[in-house]
Amino acid sequence: MALIAFDFDGTLSDSEMTVLLGERMDVAEEMADITERAMNDELSYADSLRRRAALLEGLSVERADEAYESVRLRPGAGDVIDQLREQGHTVVILTGGFDDGVEAALAAADTEVDRIVANHLPVSGGRLPGEVTGPLIEGTKDEQLLALTDELGIDPEATIAVGDGANDLPMLEVAGIAIGFSPKPAVEPVCDLTVSSMDDLAKSLIDHGVLTRS
Repeated sequence: MALIAFDFDGTLSDSEMTVLLGERMDVAEEMADITERAMNDELSYADSLRRRAALLEGLSVERADEAYESVRLRPGAGDVIDQLREQGHTVVILTGGFDDGVEAALAAADTEVDRIVANHLPVSGGRLPGEVTGPLIEGTKDEQLLALTDELGIDPEATIAVGDGANDLPMLEVAGIAIGFSPKPAVEPVCDLTVSSMDDLAKSLIDHGVLTRS
């Protein structure tokens, strides 16, 4: 059985979580610009994440929760996750995004994954202090992916990574199969194949013997 590691923003979800949060502080355009520069490998991910978190200083927890609750999975993403887990595979999400938004989107789609590795926006006094914590600020997705294979006793060659942006490059480079989901130009060269929808992804997984037709 395989371990399938998904990025979240831009891959499992077409919602950009930091932009949704930024809309509540009227800084969405600044958020989107910083995100785009990071995904194109023009700005370090850690730097970009801290800059985006700083723009959210003072946002109330109620408004932050509104943003998290508006995060959604792409059409068909929940079905792919369910099929993979039903057929015995381990599904994990490795994201530099925020755990609260990921969990809200999974709940809205009535689906679950085996593990979420994500960052977190802490709250102090009912507001965001403009800080970010978590394993994927300075840490990289290849480190997390290999730690999971070691913990679960899965051969790293039996891993599939699905992502779109520059911070996904480390896990795409170490995975047995690297799948780009409408990948950015800096990412596409390392991908074994690319897809542009969850239907395409499901078909590719069937072609590679990971999924069987239902």
